[in-house]
Amino acid sequence: MKRVLFVDDERALLDGLRARLHPLRGAYDMVFVESGPRAITEIEHRGFDIIVTDVRMPVMDGAQLLAIVAERWPEIVRIVLSGYAEQDKSVRLPILAHQHLSKPCDPQQIENALSRCVQMHDLLQEPRLRAIVGGLRRVPTLPRVYSQLRTMVNGQNASVQEVARIVSADSGIAAKILQVVNSSFFRLPRRISRISDAITYLGFAAVRNLVLSEEVFSQWPREASAPGLQPEQLQASAQRLAATAHALSAGTAFADDAMLAGLLHNIGYRVLLGECPGLLTEAQASARTQSVPLHIAERQIIGASHAEIGAYLLGLWGLPHGVVDAVAFQYMPDHVEHTHFDALAAIAMAHTIVAQAGRPAGADVESNNKLLQSLHAPFDWSEAQRRADEASGDWH
Repeated sequence: MKRVLFVDDERALLDGLRARLHPLRGAYDMVFVESGPRAITEIEHRGFDIIVTDVRMPVMDGAQLLAIVAERWPEIVRIVLSGYAEQDKSVRLPILAHQHLSKPCDPQQIENALSRCVQMHDLLQEPRLRAIVGGLRRVPTLPRVYSQLRTMVNGQNASVQEVARIVSADSGIAAKILQVVNSSFFRLPRRISRISDAITYLGFAAVRNLVLSEEVFSQWPREASAPGLQPEQLQASAQRLAATAHALSAGTAFADDAMLAGLLHNIGYRVLLGECPGLLTEAQASARTQSVPLHIAERQIIGASHAEIGAYLLGLWGLPHGVVDAVAFQYMPDHVEHTHFDALAAIAMAHTIVAQAGRPAGADVESNNKLLQSLHAPFDWSEAQRRADEASGDWH
């Protein structure tokens, strides 16, 4: 049973929250405390999986509390339950917490957030890896893209589409902006997958504040690379897969999710390159020795592949479920029951098309047809290839 710690200095609000969440007692072990110091004491004496805290509290406010939790217990999922109404403060919350819920908050919304956290724990079961991802504070970005974006948001004549194009050129920046807009501060009726929509909802002022914050983004350290996993190479791969997946899902309701999943499919490498490059290098050597795909060697050496690690990060940040699942199971779509063609199916098919690029036509007809059938694709392989060929101009 997962343990959840709720923190709020207003006793009446805390009692109300306890009463509203009472039906969840069978699913979660919940503890309610009235101050940051008391919360620290509780965590020291018995571990927790999730903390949900108010921001405005005396003695130790929510920001100070979450900073301590992130430093000492990075494996704990950090959720802010805040009554802030100012948008500029909402942009800073991702620095402190993984997710943001706004007061007043419906119990179902809290239950959904807790349930999603449990699903993420099941996806990445190694506590050491959850601590690495949970403790990530600053997202490494490509210097070229970050410089362009800073110049753009400081200008007077930038358009949403221009800013969105630059944001899409860096998976880390895109993911962080989507984390902010998908927080419940904006109370959107659905989660946002399209970057241009995210920028429109946030507004240029909020995007500018986020981009210019040194607390949110950092440049890729020079040593954070490995053969075949250079930052620019990873981004080029992301652009290619995104364009292919979007072409395969053109005209569907999940086309934006498929494109975003392609753009973010290898974001887990930003974590691995920054936090455990030695293990990643060892996994690369093992993949060569065993002649197996790198993601399989990563699971053997590290305990999870970049796919699960990236999906865990995106899930913590509250990105759309379809995107998280597509990133998590991109190499093993058969682990998810398919009844129709979806974003995961588009990503899995895009991987196959990209991997077979340059091979003689018809060399993999039988395996390709089996893949199409298993993914419930609404077209044959020749149509899939035609769409991919047309999309190739988007990433060349």
